[in-house]
Amino acid sequence: MLPSGVRIGPLDLAARVDEALRVQAVAFGLSEEEVGIRRYIVQRHMTCRGARALGAFAEDGALTGFVYGMPNDRTHWWSTIVEPYLRAGGHEDWLDGSFVITELHVHPGFQGHGVGRALITGITDAAAEPRSILSAIDTESPARGLYRALGYTDLARQVHFPSASMPYAVMGATLPLSRP
Repeated sequence: MLPSGVRIGPLDLAARVDEALRVQAVAFGLSEEEVGIRRYIVQRHMTCRGARALGAFAEDGALTGFVYGMPNDRTHWWSTIVEPYLRAGGHEDWLDGSFVITELHVHPGFQGHGVGRALITGITDAAAEPRSILSAIDTESPARGLYRALGYTDLARQVHFPSASMPYAVMGATLPLSRP
């Protein structure tokens, strides 16, 4: 159940990118330099075929969380990085027919109240693809617990992105997601 006054709805992420990145910076601990890099990435992603976003909005309209994603494309940077890891585990086929959760962030003041669950299920419920994939820091965390509860399983672990200091896990789930 969502916190009182919070609603989930479509988000014009290109128009509200700075507000979304403020949420991400607090939730994920980004520096100003990283925020600048992410701004460019988000704006580029939102021009991709099928890209869409949902937001969690407080009563005053402030953004308290967001998710965005798109149908996977093997030519995108993320896919080229994770492909060898997925292939090594026999899961390369997950790069086809999957909706990628590119980012999901909830302001810490709203975490643990179903906002992330509502965002990810809302965006995947509208996906035409039969499954979803994402990457998350490869550590036990509330986010990974949520993904598992929704039906995501590990497809590859110890995935190293060039700019990341910590390894990631790639997770996949068939759609629709589980509703525990």
